[in-house]
Amino acid sequence: MNRLRLALMILLPVGVLAVGAAIAKALLDSYEPPRPVAIEVQPQLVDTVRAERRDLRLEVLAEGTVAPRTESQLVPEISGRVLEISPSLAVGGFFDEGDVLLRVEARVYEKAEADLARKEWDAVGDGDPSPLLFREPQIAEAEASLLSATATLEQAEYDLERTVLRAPFAGRVRAKQVDVGQFVQRGMNLATLYSVDVAEVRLPIPDAELEYCNLPLAYRDGTAAATGPPVRLTARFAGREHSWHGRIVRTEGEIDPRTRMVNAIAQVDDPYARARDSGRPPLAVGMFVRAEIQGIRARGVVSLPRTALRANSTVYVVDSSNRLDIRPVDVFRMERDAVLIREGLEEGELVCTSPMDTAVQGMRVAISEDAATRSAATDAGTAP
Repeated sequence: MNRLRLALMILLPVGVLAVGAAIAKALLDSYEPPRPVAIEVQPQLVDTVRAERRDLRLEVLAEGTVAPRTESQLVPEISGRVLEISPSLAVGGFFDEGDVLLRVEARVYEKAEADLARKEWDAVGDGDPSPLLFREPQIAEAEASLLSATATLEQAEYDLERTVLRAPFAGRVRAKQVDVGQFVQRGMNLATLYSVDVAEVRLPIPDAELEYCNLPLAYRDGTAAATGPPVRLTARFAGREHSWHGRIVRTEGEIDPRTRMVNAIAQVDDPYARARDSGRPPLAVGMFVRAEIQGIRARGVVSLPRTALRANSTVYVVDSSNRLDIRPVDVFRMERDAVLIREGLEEGELVCTSPMDTAVQGMRVAISEDAATRSAATDAGTAP
Protein backbone atom coordinates (compact mmCIF):
# COMPACT_ATOMS: atom_id res chain seq x y z
CA MET A 1 0.00 0.00 0.00
CA ASN A 2 2.74 2.38 0.78
CA ARG A 3 4.40 1.67 -2.57
CA LEU A 4 1.15 2.17 -4.50
CA ARG A 5 0.45 5.46 -2.72
CA LEU A 6 3.95 6.64 -3.42
CA ALA A 7 3.64 5.77 -7.12
CA LEU A 8 0.37 7.74 -7.41
CA MET A 9 1.91 10.74 -5.74
CA ILE A 10 4.71 10.76 -8.29
CA LEU A 11 2.86 9.82 -11.48
CA LEU A 12 -0.30 11.95 -11.04
CA PRO A 13 1.44 15.38 -11.22
CA VAL A 14 3.53 14.16 -14.13
CA GLY A 15 0.38 13.12 -15.98
CA VAL A 16 -1.32 16.48 -15.35
CA LEU A 17 1.74 18.34 -16.66
CA ALA A 18 1.84 16.12 -19.76
CA VAL A 19 -1.84 16.76 -20.54
CA GLY A 20 -1.41 20.51 -20.05
CA ALA A 21 1.60 20.54 -22.36
CA ALA A 22 -0.37 18.69 -25.02
CA ILE A 23 -3.26 21.15 -24.82
CA ALA A 24 -0.89 24.13 -25.00
CA LYS A 25 0.82 22.68 -28.08
CA ALA A 26 -2.55 22.12 -29.75
CA LEU A 27 -3.55 25.77 -29.10
CA LEU A 28 -0.25 27.06 -30.44
CA ASP A 29 -0.53 24.92 -33.54
CA SER A 30 -4.07 26.25 -34.24
CA TYR A 31 -3.19 30.01 -33.78
CA GLU A 32 -3.54 32.22 -36.85
CA PRO A 33 -2.06 35.76 -36.73
CA PRO A 34 -4.63 38.62 -37.19
CA ARG A 35 -4.94 40.02 -40.67
CA PRO A 36 -4.93 43.88 -40.95
CA VAL A 37 -8.27 45.47 -42.00
CA ALA A 38 -8.31 48.87 -43.70
CA ILE A 39 -10.33 51.46 -41.68
CA GLU A 40 -12.09 54.14 -43.71
CA VAL A 41 -12.01 57.55 -41.97
CA GLN A 42 -15.25 59.46 -42.52
CA PRO A 43 -14.73 63.16 -43.24
CA GLN A 44 -16.40 65.56 -40.80
CA LEU A 45 -19.77 66.91 -41.95
CA VAL A 46 -19.81 70.73 -42.04
CA ASP A 47 -22.12 73.59 -43.00
CA THR A 48 -20.88 76.27 -45.35
CA VAL A 49 -21.95 79.66 -46.73
CA ARG A 50 -20.92 81.18 -50.01
CA ALA A 51 -18.87 84.36 -49.94
CA GLU A 52 -20.62 87.21 -51.76
CA ARG A 53 -19.32 90.75 -51.97
CA ARG A 54 -22.01 93.37 -51.48
CA ASP A 55 -22.53 96.99 -50.56
CA LEU A 56 -24.14 97.12 -47.12
CA ARG A 57 -25.68 99.96 -45.11
CA LEU A 58 -24.25 99.67 -41.62
CA GLU A 59 -26.14 100.25 -38.37
CA VAL A 60 -24.81 101.40 -35.02
CA LEU A 61 -26.72 100.04 -32.04
CA ALA A 62 -27.31 101.90 -28.79
CA GLU A 63 -29.76 102.10 -25.89
CA GLY A 64 -31.20 104.99 -23.94
CA THR A 65 -34.10 106.47 -22.01
CA VAL A 66 -36.66 108.92 -23.41
CA ALA A 67 -36.55 112.44 -21.97
CA PRO A 68 -38.38 115.69 -22.83
CA ARG A 69 -36.60 118.31 -24.91
CA THR A 70 -38.23 121.17 -22.96
CA GLU A 71 -38.95 121.05 -19.24
CA SER A 72 -39.79 123.96 -16.93
CA GLN A 73 -41.19 124.84 -13.51
CA LEU A 74 -44.57 126.49 -12.99
CA VAL A 75 -43.70 129.46 -10.75
CA PRO A 76 -46.00 132.33 -9.68
CA GLU A 77 -44.79 135.92 -10.02
CA ILE A 78 -47.05 137.14 -7.21
CA SER A 79 -48.06 135.89 -3.78
CA GLY A 80 -51.59 134.92 -2.83
CA ARG A 81 -54.05 132.17 -2.11
CA VAL A 82 -54.82 129.60 -4.85
CA LEU A 83 -58.45 129.98 -5.89
CA GLU A 84 -58.69 127.52 -8.78
CA ILE A 85 -56.67 124.69 -10.35
CA SER A 86 -57.32 123.22 -13.78
CA PRO A 87 -58.13 119.49 -13.94
CA SER A 88 -55.19 119.23 -16.36
CA LEU A 89 -52.82 120.28 -13.56
CA ALA A 90 -52.43 116.74 -12.26
CA VAL A 91 -49.54 114.31 -12.57
CA GLY A 92 -49.72 112.92 -16.10
CA GLY A 93 -52.29 115.50 -17.24
CA PHE A 94 -52.08 116.98 -20.75
CA PHE A 95 -52.62 120.64 -21.61
CA ASP A 96 -52.38 122.92 -24.65
CA GLU A 97 -50.42 126.12 -25.00
CA GLY A 98 -52.26 129.02 -23.35
CA ASP A 99 -54.52 126.87 -21.17
CA VAL A 100 -55.27 128.32 -17.71
CA LEU A 101 -53.59 126.04 -15.18
CA LEU A 102 -54.02 127.97 -11.94
CA ARG A 103 -55.59 131.18 -10.53
CA VAL A 104 -54.34 133.18 -7.54
CA GLU A 105 -56.56 135.68 -5.70
CA ALA A 106 -56.08 139.38 -6.53
CA ARG A 107 -54.67 141.81 -3.95
CA VAL A 108 -57.12 143.69 -1.63
CA TYR A 109 -56.38 147.42 -1.59
CA GLU A 110 -56.66 149.76 1.43
CA LYS A 111 -59.23 152.06 -0.21
CA ALA A 112 -61.59 149.14 -0.61
CA GLU A 113 -61.21 148.45 3.10
CA ALA A 114 -62.08 152.09 3.85
CA ASP A 115 -65.26 151.92 1.74
CA LEU A 116 -66.28 148.80 3.63
CA ALA A 117 -65.74 150.61 6.97
CA ARG A 118 -68.00 153.50 5.88
CA LYS A 119 -70.80 151.09 4.95
CA GLU A 120 -70.50 149.35 8.29
CA TRP A 121 -70.69 152.72 10.18
CA ASP A 122 -73.76 153.80 8.25
CA ALA A 123 -75.47 150.55 9.22
CA VAL A 124 -74.70 150.45 12.96
CA GLY A 125 -72.92 153.69 13.91
CA ASP A 126 -74.41 156.47 16.10
CA GLY A 127 -73.32 160.08 15.76
CA ASP A 128 -70.51 161.51 13.76
CA PRO A 129 -67.95 158.97 12.85
CA SER A 130 -64.37 159.46 13.87
CA PRO A 131 -62.05 160.46 11.02
CA LEU A 132 -59.73 157.75 12.27
CA LEU A 133 -62.50 155.14 11.96
CA PHE A 134 -63.06 156.03 8.35
CA ARG A 135 -59.31 155.81 7.83
CA GLU A 136 -59.54 159.31 6.33
CA PRO A 137 -55.91 160.06 7.18
CA GLN A 138 -54.82 157.03 5.24
CA ILE A 139 -57.09 157.93 2.31
CA ALA A 140 -55.82 161.48 2.31
CA GLU A 141 -52.30 160.26 2.30
CA ALA A 142 -53.07 157.86 -0.53
CA GLU A 143 -54.73 160.59 -2.58
CA ALA A 144 -51.82 162.96 -1.89
CA SER A 145 -49.47 160.38 -3.35
CA LEU A 146 -51.64 159.78 -6.44
CA LEU A 147 -49.03 161.11 -8.78
CA SER A 148 -46.37 158.73 -7.48
CA ALA A 149 -48.87 155.87 -7.46
CA THR A 150 -49.53 156.40 -11.16
CA ALA A 151 -45.97 155.33 -11.81
CA THR A 152 -46.68 151.96 -10.21
CA LEU A 153 -50.01 151.46 -11.97
CA GLU A 154 -48.55 149.44 -14.77
CA GLN A 155 -46.82 147.17 -12.28
CA ALA A 156 -50.10 146.65 -10.45
CA GLU A 157 -51.87 145.78 -13.68
CA TYR A 158 -49.04 143.42 -14.51
CA ASP A 159 -49.44 141.70 -11.14
CA LEU A 160 -53.17 141.42 -11.71
CA GLU A 161 -52.58 139.66 -15.00
CA ARG A 162 -50.16 137.32 -13.26
CA THR A 163 -52.89 136.03 -10.97
CA VAL A 164 -53.70 133.70 -13.87
CA LEU A 165 -50.97 131.15 -14.71
CA ARG A 166 -51.16 129.84 -18.28
CA ALA A 167 -49.36 126.96 -19.96
CA PRO A 168 -46.26 128.18 -21.85
CA PHE A 169 -46.45 125.29 -24.31
CA ALA A 170 -48.43 122.16 -25.13
CA GLY A 171 -47.26 119.56 -22.69
CA ARG A 172 -47.76 117.27 -19.75
CA VAL A 173 -47.44 117.49 -15.98
CA ARG A 174 -44.55 115.56 -14.44
CA ALA A 175 -44.94 116.68 -10.81
CA LYS A 176 -47.34 118.88 -8.80
CA GLN A 177 -46.79 120.57 -5.41
CA VAL A 178 -49.87 122.85 -5.04
CA ASP A 179 -53.59 122.61 -4.40
CA VAL A 180 -56.65 124.83 -3.94
CA GLY A 181 -56.57 127.03 -0.83
CA GLN A 182 -52.80 126.94 -0.47
CA PHE A 183 -51.03 130.27 0.00
CA VAL A 184 -48.18 130.53 -2.50
CA GLN A 185 -45.24 132.88 -2.50
CA ARG A 186 -43.62 134.60 -5.45
CA GLY A 187 -41.02 132.26 -6.96
CA MET A 188 -42.38 129.07 -5.35
CA ASN A 189 -42.17 125.90 -7.48
CA LEU A 190 -45.77 124.76 -8.01
CA ALA A 191 -45.40 122.08 -10.70
CA THR A 192 -42.97 120.58 -13.24
CA LEU A 193 -44.10 120.67 -16.86
CA TYR A 194 -42.59 119.29 -20.06
CA SER A 195 -43.46 119.73 -23.71
CA VAL A 196 -44.82 116.94 -25.89
CA ASP A 197 -43.87 118.32 -29.29
CA VAL A 198 -40.45 116.62 -29.35
CA ALA A 199 -38.88 113.79 -27.34
CA GLU A 200 -35.16 113.21 -26.96
CA VAL A 201 -33.09 110.11 -26.27
CA ARG A 202 -29.50 110.23 -25.02
CA LEU A 203 -27.57 107.45 -26.78
CA PRO A 204 -24.03 106.56 -25.68
CA ILE A 205 -21.87 105.53 -28.67
CA PRO A 206 -18.55 103.67 -28.13
CA ASP A 207 -15.50 105.36 -29.58
CA ALA A 208 -14.83 102.32 -31.79
CA GLU A 209 -18.25 102.71 -33.46
CA LEU A 210 -17.86 106.37 -34.42
CA GLU A 211 -16.20 105.52 -37.74
CA TYR A 212 -19.32 103.68 -38.88
CA CYS A 213 -21.80 106.56 -38.61
CA ASN A 214 -21.79 110.23 -39.56
CA LEU A 215 -22.52 111.83 -36.20
CA PRO A 216 -22.66 115.66 -36.04
CA LEU A 217 -19.42 115.96 -34.06
CA ALA A 218 -18.04 119.16 -35.56
CA TYR A 219 -19.49 122.64 -35.76
CA ARG A 220 -22.20 122.68 -38.45
CA ASP A 221 -23.68 126.18 -38.16
CA GLY A 222 -27.00 124.93 -36.77
CA THR A 223 -27.71 122.50 -39.63
CA ALA A 224 -27.09 119.27 -37.69
CA ALA A 225 -30.80 118.70 -37.11
CA ALA A 226 -31.33 118.37 -40.86
CA THR A 227 -28.16 116.43 -41.72
CA GLY A 228 -27.82 113.99 -38.81
CA PRO A 229 -28.33 110.28 -39.55
CA PRO A 230 -31.81 108.74 -39.23
CA VAL A 231 -32.47 106.55 -36.20
CA ARG A 232 -35.09 103.89 -35.49
CA LEU A 233 -36.17 103.42 -31.89
CA THR A 234 -37.86 100.23 -30.70
CA ALA A 235 -39.38 99.23 -27.38
CA ARG A 236 -41.59 96.49 -26.06
CA PHE A 237 -44.81 97.76 -24.50
CA ALA A 238 -47.93 95.84 -23.44
CA GLY A 239 -46.54 92.63 -24.92
CA ARG A 240 -45.85 94.06 -28.39
CA GLU A 241 -42.87 95.55 -30.20
CA HIS A 242 -43.30 99.15 -31.35
CA SER A 243 -41.04 101.48 -33.31
CA TRP A 244 -40.57 105.21 -33.83
CA HIS A 245 -38.44 107.09 -36.32
CA GLY A 246 -36.29 110.12 -35.59
CA ARG A 247 -32.92 111.67 -36.32
CA ILE A 248 -29.64 112.38 -34.54
CA VAL A 249 -29.57 116.17 -34.08
CA ARG A 250 -26.42 116.75 -32.03
CA THR A 251 -23.78 115.25 -29.79
CA GLU A 252 -22.85 116.34 -26.32
CA GLY A 253 -19.82 118.56 -25.97
CA GLU A 254 -17.39 116.08 -24.45
CA ILE A 255 -16.33 112.45 -24.38
CA ASP A 256 -17.04 110.60 -21.16
CA PRO A 257 -13.56 110.11 -19.62
CA ARG A 258 -14.67 106.96 -17.80
CA THR A 259 -16.46 105.05 -20.58
CA ARG A 260 -14.83 106.73 -23.61
CA MET A 261 -18.25 107.15 -25.17
CA VAL A 262 -19.83 110.01 -27.07
CA ASN A 263 -23.45 110.78 -26.24
CA ALA A 264 -25.60 111.36 -29.32
CA ILE A 265 -29.01 113.00 -28.96
CA ALA A 266 -31.87 111.58 -31.03
CA GLN A 267 -35.07 113.56 -31.53
CA VAL A 268 -38.52 112.21 -32.38
CA ASP A 269 -41.23 114.66 -33.46
CA ASP A 270 -44.76 114.33 -32.06
CA PRO A 271 -43.92 111.40 -29.74
CA TYR A 272 -47.52 111.28 -28.46
CA ALA A 273 -48.96 111.19 -32.00
CA ARG A 274 -51.24 114.15 -31.29
CA ALA A 275 -51.35 115.06 -34.97
CA ARG A 276 -52.39 111.62 -36.18
CA ASP A 277 -53.82 108.31 -35.04
CA SER A 278 -50.88 105.93 -35.31
CA GLY A 279 -52.40 103.06 -33.35
CA ARG A 280 -49.26 102.70 -31.24
CA PRO A 281 -48.48 103.79 -27.68
CA PRO A 282 -46.75 107.12 -27.10
CA LEU A 283 -43.00 107.42 -26.85
CA ALA A 284 -43.43 108.38 -23.22
CA VAL A 285 -40.85 110.05 -21.02
CA GLY A 286 -38.89 107.44 -19.07
CA MET A 287 -39.37 104.63 -21.62
CA PHE A 288 -36.27 102.50 -22.27
CA VAL A 289 -35.62 102.09 -26.00
CA ARG A 290 -33.13 100.41 -28.34
CA ALA A 291 -31.76 102.51 -31.16
CA GLU A 292 -30.55 101.58 -34.64
CA ILE A 293 -28.59 104.51 -36.05
CA GLN A 294 -28.14 104.49 -39.81
CA GLY A 295 -24.43 104.31 -40.55
CA ILE A 296 -22.17 104.60 -43.56
CA ARG A 297 -22.35 102.36 -46.63
CA ALA A 298 -19.67 99.66 -46.67
CA ARG A 299 -18.73 98.74 -50.23
CA GLY A 300 -17.59 95.31 -51.42
CA VAL A 301 -17.61 93.45 -48.10
CA VAL A 302 -18.47 89.82 -47.36
CA SER A 303 -20.98 89.22 -44.59
CA LEU A 304 -20.57 85.92 -42.73
CA PRO A 305 -22.14 84.44 -39.59
CA ARG A 306 -20.01 85.10 -36.54
CA THR A 307 -19.46 81.34 -36.17
CA ALA A 308 -17.39 81.45 -39.37
CA LEU A 309 -14.65 83.54 -37.76
CA ARG A 310 -11.98 81.50 -35.97
CA ALA A 311 -9.08 82.40 -33.70
CA ASN A 312 -6.50 84.88 -34.96
CA SER A 313 -8.94 86.30 -37.53
CA THR A 314 -8.98 83.21 -39.72
CA VAL A 315 -11.71 81.35 -41.59
CA TYR A 316 -11.95 77.79 -42.90
CA VAL A 317 -12.43 77.81 -46.67
CA VAL A 318 -13.63 74.55 -48.26
CA ASP A 319 -11.99 74.18 -51.67
CA SER A 320 -13.24 72.27 -54.71
CA SER A 321 -11.68 69.04 -53.36
CA ASN A 322 -13.58 69.41 -50.08
CA ARG A 323 -10.40 70.17 -48.17
CA LEU A 324 -9.93 72.89 -45.59
CA ASP A 325 -7.86 75.94 -46.33
CA ILE A 326 -7.17 77.83 -43.07
CA ARG A 327 -6.95 81.41 -44.29
CA PRO A 328 -6.33 84.75 -42.52
CA VAL A 329 -8.79 87.54 -43.40
CA ASP A 330 -9.09 91.28 -42.86
CA VAL A 331 -12.06 91.88 -40.53
CA PHE A 332 -13.81 95.17 -41.31
CA ARG A 333 -16.40 95.07 -38.51
CA MET A 334 -17.89 92.74 -35.91
CA GLU A 335 -21.68 92.97 -35.67
CA ARG A 336 -24.17 91.34 -33.32
CA ASP A 337 -24.78 88.25 -35.50
CA ALA A 338 -22.35 88.70 -38.37
CA VAL A 339 -18.79 89.58 -39.24
CA LEU A 340 -17.86 91.75 -42.24
CA ILE A 341 -14.76 90.68 -44.17
CA ARG A 342 -12.91 93.22 -46.28
CA GLU A 343 -10.02 91.18 -47.72
CA GLY A 344 -8.99 87.50 -47.85
CA LEU A 345 -11.97 85.88 -49.60
CA GLU A 346 -12.82 85.51 -53.25
CA GLU A 347 -16.30 85.74 -54.70
CA GLY A 348 -18.12 82.39 -54.54
CA GLU A 349 -15.78 80.59 -52.13
CA LEU A 350 -17.37 78.31 -49.53
CA VAL A 351 -16.67 79.16 -45.90
CA CYS A 352 -17.21 76.64 -43.09
CA THR A 353 -19.57 77.79 -40.33
CA SER A 354 -19.69 74.60 -38.21
CA PRO A 355 -17.82 74.37 -34.89
CA MET A 356 -14.71 72.14 -35.15
CA ASP A 357 -12.65 70.87 -32.23
CA THR A 358 -9.61 70.27 -34.40
CA ALA A 359 -8.79 71.48 -37.86
CA VAL A 360 -5.60 71.16 -39.89
CA GLN A 361 -4.60 72.51 -43.25
CA GLY A 362 -5.79 70.22 -46.02
CA MET A 363 -8.16 68.25 -43.83
CA ARG A 364 -10.94 66.55 -45.82
CA VAL A 365 -14.54 67.46 -44.92
CA ALA A 366 -18.00 66.71 -46.28
CA ILE A 367 -20.54 69.46 -47.00
CA SER A 368 -23.96 68.82 -45.49
CA GLU A 369 -26.92 68.40 -47.81
CA ASP A 370 -28.56 71.60 -46.59
CA ALA A 371 -25.42 73.60 -47.28
CA ALA A 372 -25.07 71.98 -50.70
CA THR A 373 -28.70 72.81 -51.53
CA ARG A 374 -28.23 76.46 -50.52
CA SER A 375 -25.06 76.64 -52.56
CA ALA A 376 -26.79 75.22 -55.64
CA ALA A 377 -29.70 77.61 -55.20
CA THR A 378 -27.29 80.54 -54.97
CA ASP A 379 -25.54 79.45 -58.15
CA ALA A 380 -28.90 79.20 -59.92
CA GLY A 381 -29.98 82.61 -58.66
CA THR A 382 -32.96 81.23 -56.72
CA ALA A 383 -31.69 81.62 -53.17
CA PRO A 384 -34.28 83.07 -50.82
